[in-house]
Amino acid sequence: MPDPAPLILIVDDDVDFLEINRHILEPAGYRVVGCTDPKQAWERIQQEKPRLIITDLMMSNLDSGFSLSKQIKQDPRFGDVPIIIATAVTSTVGLDLRPRTPADLAAMHVDAYFDKPVPPKTFLAKVAELLSHAARSG
Repeated sequence: MPDPAPLILIVDDDVDFLEINRHILEPAGYRVVGCTDPKQAWERIQQEKPRLIITDLMMSNLDSGFSLSKQIKQDPRFGDVPIIIATAVTSTVGLDLRPRTPADLAAMHVDAYFDKPVPPKTFLAKVAELLSHAARSG
């Protein structure tokens, strides 16, 4: 029996972002589950460990994405799951939170950071890179 397609969990309160990225990721061979808030996402992670998580930064709170990422990375069951933050925080509220170094990414508890909108080719390339790296490490 062939391995199932890698599961990618997208967490964003913007349903349009969820759907746009589903249409980008599914044709590339990934299974996609969308959640609209961090609590729902945490419950979903307990049901099936995703191979990669993409989360917004600002949802119910300004730092919802950071809080979720920290919770995931600090849990030994899920700490190896790569996380991408995709956010419009810079354009929306003027905060430049873009990481400048690998240490900045580590402090955020994420593996990659993008400002929205994310170009599809760039997005798919980073997803493939993180999944490949996780497969070699795991």
